Amino acid sequence: MKTLGIDIGSRTVKAVLLEDKKVISSFTTLNTFDFANILKRILDELEYDKVLATGYGRYLAKRDFDIDVVTEIKAFAVGVHHLEPRARTILDIGGQDTKVISLNERGDVIKFEMNDKCAAGTGRFLEIMAQAMGYKIDELGVEALKAQKKDLQISSMCTVFAESEVISLMARGEKKENIAHAVHKAIVTRVISMLKRVGIREYLVFSGGVAKNPCIRSLFEKELEISVHIPYDPQLIGAYGAAVLAGGMDGLRLTDKVRA
Repeated sequence: MKTLGIDIGSRTVKAVLLEDKKVISSFTTLNTFDFANILKRILDELEYDKVLATGYGRYLAKRDFDIDVVTEIKAFAVGVHHLEPRARTILDIGGQDTKVISLNERGDVIKFEMNDKCAAGTGRFLEIMAQAMGYKIDELGVEALKAQKKDLQISSMCTVFAESEVISLMARGEKKENIAHAVHKAIVTRVISMLKRVGIREYLVFSGGVAKNPCIRSLFEKELEISVHIPYDPQLIGAYGAAVLAGGMDGLRLTDKVRA
């Protein structure tokens, strides 16, 4: 049986196709305002027996294509637990939201918190800060790791005010890599507050597009003093969890990788 999981995020749409518990196809595409055409292309191009949608735009999938849906919390919990049964804490930072989920040994959700009201501390926040400093988004974390002055602070997490602070620091002659480090530290400080409210329990899995940022991971490990584990493709976890749920499967083992 082939099962398809689709994660319709605010910035990207991800799809994972499973057959006999193995990933046979997956992809990520930038989102647009035209959800319907993106979903139609996915559904037309892939062969599947069952499909399940999650994410920001899941209700549009339900309304326009009569696709069953599942919450992001459930999809991520199942996706992470089936890839890494030792996981007890999930941190997901996506395009415009942040999720922290606590799991028990069976993969059940004990507690969670989700910041979906503001782009502060998300991928979109990093994109805007990168633009202000003249970096490409995939350069920002690498450059931040080169910082020599690490005591700069970004006091506001409001995207507009934080961008103004970045511009002001550049106007004062501060090096861009030092400013980039300050931006990353501000995000990590904010997210650690969320983690503490939910409870930080090892093994911690970091998913979402921001998990690809090396400075963010380094700062989390330094501040939390624990290892932060990142899946093979951290952006696909929600779609993978939805695909697992669509088939009622037992899931993959650690040796199986979600291929990009």
